[in-house]
Amino acid sequence: MGSNRDRQSPDDDELGSEIDDDISTMSSVLGDAYRGELDRETTWRDRLDQTTTWSVTVMAAILTWAFSSPDNPHYIILVAVLAVSTFLVIEARRYRDYDVYRSRVRLFQKNLLANALDPSQELEHEEWRSELSEDYQRPTVKISFFEAISNRLRRIYFALLFVLLLAWIFRVTAFASGESFRTVATIGELPGGAVSVLVGVFYAAILVLTLWPHEREAMGEFRDDDQQTWKDTG
Repeated sequence: MGSNRDRQSPDDDELGSEIDDDISTMSSVLGDAYRGELDRETTWRDRLDQTTTWSVTVMAAILTWAFSSPDNPHYIILVAVLAVSTFLVIEARRYRDYDVYRSRVRLFQKNLLANALDPSQELEHEEWRSELSEDYQRPTVKISFFEAISNRLRRIYFALLFVLLLAWIFRVTAFASGESFRTVATIGELPGGAVSVLVGVFYAAILVLTLWPHEREAMGEFRDDDQQTWKDTG
């Protein structure tokens, strides 16, 4: 079975050639495409914000209830950890989709807008139109799930989970009434020592993911070492 490119009619090829030869038509097409990708990027950005909002809301509600009475169980905070972790996974999946559209927007900005503003600068991607065409024909995610998890941890979720860890430790020790940490940390038949080990292993894994040393593939990320002083040169 032939590919979509093989099944294109001569009229399709002729239309594409006419658009490519007409600079005003091509500018209009690229402008509409850029605005469309920018709108889709914004939509997925809003979805990321919604997940973060739900995480903070659930976390605040559980913490309020956990510290409202010494009779409330400490492990409700660990339930909050599981809830926030679930939102983290959901947001990482959404971030992979968001990165697809942000990558296209950055491709436009780096190779079309930047070049239009300063034609003396070399193109970031010489074959950017071919790359964009290929991505329109066969859309693919640009980053791995682990990189998406790492990104969301670095941006917001590690701070949320760390606050929950501190809150759990404080909740266990605040109402200990002279009992040891291991005794108070017990959950049902699960001894406090085992609970502490499980929590420690979980947070060690979270820390590793947050500091994930692999090369980042996400396009358009702000980097701490990519600082410029163009605001001071005017």
